[in-house]
Amino acid sequence: MKKLVAFMLAVLMAASLLSVASAESKVYNVVNLVNGNLGDKSFFDSAEAGLKQLADAGRITYKTIEMGGADSDQPTWLSTLYDVSDSGEYDLVICGTYQMPDYLKEVAEQYPDQKYLIYDDTTYVGECENIVNISFRQNDLGYLCGVLAGALTGDTSFEKINPEKVVGFVGGVDSPVINDFLYGFIEGAQSVEPDIKVCTRYTNDYVDTAIAKEKAESMINDYACDIVWGVAGNSGNGAAEAGLETGKAWFIGVDSDQELTFSPELAANTLTSGLKNIGDAIVWIFDQWDAGNTFWGTEVSLGIPEGGVGIVTDKNFTKLPQAVQDAVISAKEKIVSGEIVVDSAITDNEGAMTLRDSVQP
Repeated sequence: MKKLVAFMLAVLMAASLLSVASAESKVYNVVNLVNGNLGDKSFFDSAEAGLKQLADAGRITYKTIEMGGADSDQPTWLSTLYDVSDSGEYDLVICGTYQMPDYLKEVAEQYPDQKYLIYDDTTYVGECENIVNISFRQNDLGYLCGVLAGALTGDTSFEKINPEKVVGFVGGVDSPVINDFLYGFIEGAQSVEPDIKVCTRYTNDYVDTAIAKEKAESMINDYACDIVWGVAGNSGNGAAEAGLETGKAWFIGVDSDQELTFSPELAANTLTSGLKNIGDAIVWIFDQWDAGNTFWGTEVSLGIPEGGVGIVTDKNFTKLPQAVQDAVISAKEKIVSGEIVVDSAITDNEGAMTLRDSVQP
């Protein structure tokens, strides 16, 4: 009898070990839906890079479907979501950005057993228990951009930097999301230059570059801004044009490495860009999933400690004074360690507006 019990325990233990091994060696089948095309040198390429990293490590198999980005392609976005969900072959369906949440919500409600991930959108957080929303702590990346701007505007030995310690911020819509970038930007700038002034203007538009160009030209010519951060989507690129054409100011990009998307002239006038690391965020989700941590039906907000956001530290960044580079790297390390905690307009927009108004030139 004792031998039988021992044998049964051995069988159960072996089964348990096999189960654990199976769980650890789980290879997920993933489909990545691109509401545009690869080659954007931005969000879509970043997501693809993260998935390729996972595939190269043997952790997933995946298929990317480029659905096109024109208005005429949008019906295909919905039908493709239905098709991949109905197939039942994917452990996870991935899509991204502000154009997809309505389509995703409709389909996710019809397929409650299918798991979905949408990045850089929080429209319907919690309304579908099978969706995880990834957002990014833009206040963290704003802080790094602010440290760079604050440290550089105080160094008049650097080309285009004038004696006035004034930098600029051209945002899209005056809203908690845009002010989250701004909150971090001002706090970062003040950390190295307490008396700095930050000239803030909003375009109330994310497409028209002429509006941002006009706003930036005004702050450059009227207030001697020598560094301008554009946080207004495509519209913000007008601020880059203003810096180049006036010959008086540098530009900082946002979301992706804008040096890669600009003309050589605009790229040369771009110091760095604040980054949303879509690919790293996707890898982080799979790391958590393998560790038994899932976030379906919730929002996951990723900052510098998780690799969700960051700043470009190659190309033009390496040409900055060493003290400026060191200040940025030090700030990043302190955010990772928790020594620095950046305030957020998502939870305190009033505080962001108060700070904004207090540093206007």
